[in-house]
Amino acid sequence: MNELGWKAGTARVVITPNQSMWMAGYAARDHPSEGTLHDIYAKALALEDASGNRAVLVTADLASIPKHLSDHVRDRLEASYGLSRAQVLLNSSHTHTGPVLQNALSDIYPLDEPQLSLVEQYTTDLADQMVALVGEALEKLEPVRIYAQNGVARFQVNRRNNDEALLATQTELNGPNDYAVPVIKVVNEAGVVKAIAFGYACHPTVLSFYQWSGDYPGFTQIALEEQYPEATALFFQGAGADQNPLPRRTVALARQYGQTLAAAVERVMDEEMRELEPKLSTAYTEIDLSLNGPPSQEVLSKMVEEAPFYHKKWAERMLNNLRGGEPLPTSYPYPLQVWQLGDQAVFSLGGELVVEYAIQLKRIFGPNIFVLGYSNDVMAYIPSARILQEGGYEGASSQMVYGLPGTWGADTETRIIHGMVQLAGEVGVPQLQGSPNQ
Repeated sequence: MNELGWKAGTARVVITPNQSMWMAGYAARDHPSEGTLHDIYAKALALEDASGNRAVLVTADLASIPKHLSDHVRDRLEASYGLSRAQVLLNSSHTHTGPVLQNALSDIYPLDEPQLSLVEQYTTDLADQMVALVGEALEKLEPVRIYAQNGVARFQVNRRNNDEALLATQTELNGPNDYAVPVIKVVNEAGVVKAIAFGYACHPTVLSFYQWSGDYPGFTQIALEEQYPEATALFFQGAGADQNPLPRRTVALARQYGQTLAAAVERVMDEEMRELEPKLSTAYTEIDLSLNGPPSQEVLSKMVEEAPFYHKKWAERMLNNLRGGEPLPTSYPYPLQVWQLGDQAVFSLGGELVVEYAIQLKRIFGPNIFVLGYSNDVMAYIPSARILQEGGYEGASSQMVYGLPGTWGADTETRIIHGMVQLAGEVGVPQLQGSPNQ
C-alpha cells in the first residue's frame, strides 16, 4: 500500500551529438561545433497520483522542440503508454549551444547537404531517445512525497528596455521582469531527494561559442546533482523571451549564473515547502492564432536584392509561394496546457513567451503559480499586445527568423489569456479574488 499517495520516476539520457554539426540559436555562426564544454541531456519526471492519474514532464537542453518533433513524440507516447497531449509536457531550455533540429529556424542556417543529413538523423534519433526516456521513467515509479514553492533570483535583465553595451554604467534597470524560481521537490519514502524540477525566465545566451553546453541551466543542473547525488535535476524555461543574462559571453559568467540559480533552488529546498496533495489534473488545447500576411511582392523583391542572408532566404520563399499561387497560412495552432498538482498550478505555453504573460497570469491566479514558455511547440516569439504594437525584434522581425509569413494578429494576447483562463477552469485552478477576469 502506498501511504504517501504520489508515485514518481525519473530518467535521463545524454543527447550530446557524437560528431561535429551545426549549432542552434545564432545566425552569425559560420561553421559547425568544435567540441563539448559539458554534456547536454533530455530528462523525464513521471508522476502518478493516488487515483492512478499520470503526467510526464520532459525537459531538454535544446534551443527548441519544433512542432513536427513534438507531435511525433507525443503521438508515440500515446500509442505506447496511453498518455494524452494533456499528460505530456515537453519543455526546451532554449540553450544556444545545442544542435540544430530538423524544421527549426531553417532559414538562418547555411546548411549544405551533409549537414542537412546530420540534422535529419540527429532529430530522428532524438525522438527515439525521448520516447524511451519516458518509458524508463514510468518503469521506475516509486512512492514519494512532492513539495512546491517559488524562490527568487535576479540576474535576468529585460533586453528590450536596457542597453547591453551601457549596462556597466546603469544604476537602475528598466522594464518588466519575473524573478521567480519555481521549484518542485520529490522525496522518496526514505527521505532522499529523487527529483528537483525547477525553472527560471531567462534566455540561456551567456555562451555563443562552438562547444556543446546547456549554458547556465546546464551548470545549475550539474551543481544540484552534485549536491543531491541521488536526484535528477530538470530545468524548465519560463517566460524568458525578452530576458537576457547580462553581462554575458564567458564560461565564467555562465558558471556564475548557474551557481546563483542553484543557490536559489537550494534555499527553497532547505526552507519549508508546501507538500502537495496526491491529486493530479491535466488539460490541453490548441487555439488558432491569426497571422498577418507578408509584405507586397514589390517589397519582397527589394528584400531579395538588398536584405541580409536569412531575411533574403525568407523573402525568396515568400515570393515564390505568392508567384506560384501557393496559399500561405493565415493562422497557427498554438498549444496551451495546465496541470494542477495538489494546489500547485503549472501553466505551460508554446513559443518564445515574453515575460508579460507570466505577469498577467499571476495577476489572475496569484503569485504562486508556475509559468512555462517554450513548451510543446516553439514556432515563434509570442509578443504581448504592447510589444506587438511597439515592434522590434520580438514583435515583428523575429517572425521572419521562424519562417512565418507575417506578424501575429492584434488579438494574440487576448486570445491566449482567455484560453488559459478557460483551461484553468477545467482543472479547478481558482482565480484571485477581484482578479481582472472575474
